[in-house]
Amino acid sequence: MKKTFNQNFIIRKVKQKSRATTLVYLRITVDGARTELSLQRECDPDRWDSDRGRLSGKTEEVKSFNAYLDAVQLKIYDIFQSFISTGVDFDGEKIKARYLGFDVEKPRMFLEVYEEHNKEFEALVGKGLSYRTLQKYKTIKAYVAEFLKYQYQVNDIELNQIDYQFIKNLEIYLKSVKHCCHNTAMDYLKKIKKIMNQCIAKKWIERSPFTGFKMSVNETHKTFLNEQELLLIAEKQIAIKRLEQVRDIFLFSCYTGLAYCDVAKLTKANVVIGVDGDRWIFTNRAKTNTASKIPLLPISHSIVNKYADHPVASRSGKLLPVMSNQRMNSYLKELADLCSITKELTFHCARHTFATTVTLTNGVPIETVSKMLGHKSLKTTQHYAKIVDKKVSEDMRALKERYNTK
Repeated sequence: MKKTFNQNFIIRKVKQKSRATTLVYLRITVDGARTELSLQRECDPDRWDSDRGRLSGKTEEVKSFNAYLDAVQLKIYDIFQSFISTGVDFDGEKIKARYLGFDVEKPRMFLEVYEEHNKEFEALVGKGLSYRTLQKYKTIKAYVAEFLKYQYQVNDIELNQIDYQFIKNLEIYLKSVKHCCHNTAMDYLKKIKKIMNQCIAKKWIERSPFTGFKMSVNETHKTFLNEQELLLIAEKQIAIKRLEQVRDIFLFSCYTGLAYCDVAKLTKANVVIGVDGDRWIFTNRAKTNTASKIPLLPISHSIVNKYADHPVASRSGKLLPVMSNQRMNSYLKELADLCSITKELTFHCARHTFATTVTLTNGVPIETVSKMLGHKSLKTTQHYAKIVDKKVSEDMRALKERYNTK
């Protein structure tokens, strides 16, 4: 932003003719437009040097008066430079208002800005944004509030006080006090970075506190069931009704690839006749709102039929009688023990099982798997392909050892 700028001091006669002094004004000129500011100071007009805009003389009184004018001039110039650096449009009147303190804004506080973000996000839930992500943003806000009290003994912090060291201290807090794993901590910080970038775009801050901070992610091992384990669970005779119900819904996810929140919201309207004349699941993923179209395999088909008249599903209008995710995961641990499976069984394990054991291992093209999983990018699905490649490698290594033994 280029603007012409000039400032000089002038004097004006006092209206009362009986007084021998004059008032001193500062004239601010921006792009040729003049604005005058009264300094509420008087001086002897005979001692005023209009070329210099200062009093002439060497007395202590003159030196003190001129020093005051120097200080005013410097402050005005600093205000001019602050407007230039932030890119905010301004004129002489705005400089004058800033000097007089009329435009002093309340400093923007991080948690207040964060809460505004969450309210805007909540308004768009179901319209391209997910409730699950909103809950994650709320969790992060609560953690930051706790961190501010723990680290700085304050309830909030100004945006411009957040720097690299603040982010580094927050990372340490998330890992050491809140016991977040590395990837979870990075996910939380990534969401904070998004909000800080919005603040930069709005010109509330000039520089990102994340500059120089590395957002690394460790590769994770996704737990999934192999074919033998999947068959073991499917064929297990279970006398306890709640465990049988959990097993069936878990298997439904294993053979459709739907996450818990997606299974929980299914209704009979989501079961439609596909292009092949068979029944499909048509739904949008709760996490990303992307379309997911999945043909029902025979076992999924039989589970839907089994619970078609279940009282819980009928009352709620849902396709299946899904209980809370916490209870499901708790009962799945019981199911794993019952089936002598040592892997940590969670409901999300079913989605990984669909991607690996049910589809990719059986030759379903990765593009098709990606489409059914509702992934926005093929790169997300490629992680499962790496797992399958690892399984192929392990099987071939075992085969090589058998040949070597022969």
